[in-house]
Amino acid sequence: MHIGIVSPEFPPGIGGVETYAYEYTKALTQLGHTATVFTSVDNEAHIYTETFSVQPVLRIRRRLDSPILRGYAVDAWHVMNAAYSWLAVDADRPVVISVHGNDFLRPYLNTGRPDLFRFRLLWRFKNQLRNLDKHIGHAITRSALNRSINKAAHILTNSRYTEKVFLERFPACRGMTTPAMVGLGSDFTQREHLENTTGRPRLITISRLSEPRKNIDLVLKALARLKDDYEFLYTIIGDGHFRHDLEDLCERLGLREQVEFLGFVEKDKLMERLLSSDLFILTSSILPVSHEGFGIVYLEAAACGTPSLAANLAGAAEAVKDGTSGYFVQEANVASIEVALKQHFDNSVPFDTSSCQAFARSFTWQSVAETALPFYV
Repeated sequence: MHIGIVSPEFPPGIGGVETYAYEYTKALTQLGHTATVFTSVDNEAHIYTETFSVQPVLRIRRRLDSPILRGYAVDAWHVMNAAYSWLAVDADRPVVISVHGNDFLRPYLNTGRPDLFRFRLLWRFKNQLRNLDKHIGHAITRSALNRSINKAAHILTNSRYTEKVFLERFPACRGMTTPAMVGLGSDFTQREHLENTTGRPRLITISRLSEPRKNIDLVLKALARLKDDYEFLYTIIGDGHFRHDLEDLCERLGLREQVEFLGFVEKDKLMERLLSSDLFILTSSILPVSHEGFGIVYLEAAACGTPSLAANLAGAAEAVKDGTSGYFVQEANVASIEVALKQHFDNSVPFDTSSCQAFARSFTWQSVAETALPFYV
């Protein structure tokens, strides 16, 4: 079969959806199918491989993208963001939709924008109309999602938690969903954990620094309470508009010597950091319009032999196996994180590297692709 993958978010962009789209497409081709990825025109550095092609044609507007996509001959479509669920109405081929959490809770791809200033009489007021156009676009996007999501051939969720939240929001889709979960990229299955011989525990967080629910500020405050009793190096990888605030907080807490912000890091160097770290930390909360649908990064850390400290909430509860690939705080607050980190520093929660890696490697993209295949026909 020839499957059209609709994914505005795609490498070299960084994030869970980007990883999902790339690895899923690769798994499809490894199963013997043909795949073409349709991504944003703004995705400047595109990945071209011998197994699938990437078409940077999406304008993130339904009125523009619908005729473009319908002009391609495919056997089925697979949409990687709920904001493009309207394709289930517009296309004459089966449409499978993968949902991740934030994409349907509060659609952030504004595919409904009418671009009011494109009309000849209004273009002079482009700046004044920008906010109105954005507001109207969000309303149209949400409306299109509500009307079209139950027209899909099937809906795959990245966790059982995401399936539960999705069906609470869209009860008309009961019987149409499967928690296909996620997989682990092959790059993370071929490395051995590096023993830390410095005597200084190495902690690491990899995250976009643009969402308050990630709670990196709480981790810094917890570490500030421990800095006089324990040696450690905490590395924060990622970028976003909260980075400056977090750096300022780090300075105020007196953590300048114990914390480093690396910003964006290439994949090979990121893996080296994970392989040489003792604990991955991401204690995310649940917000009304945002949650950790699964958290592929927990699997990537485990595959590198690095256990995780997570909050026992949302999809993270499925991405981390308590006592095997990590442990939990029951509530994401400073006091709980402080206690959990103290346990790590005191070596009261030891982990076996091989068991940690074995858990991560039980998640495969081939399994995710095989779950979707019956719904393409």
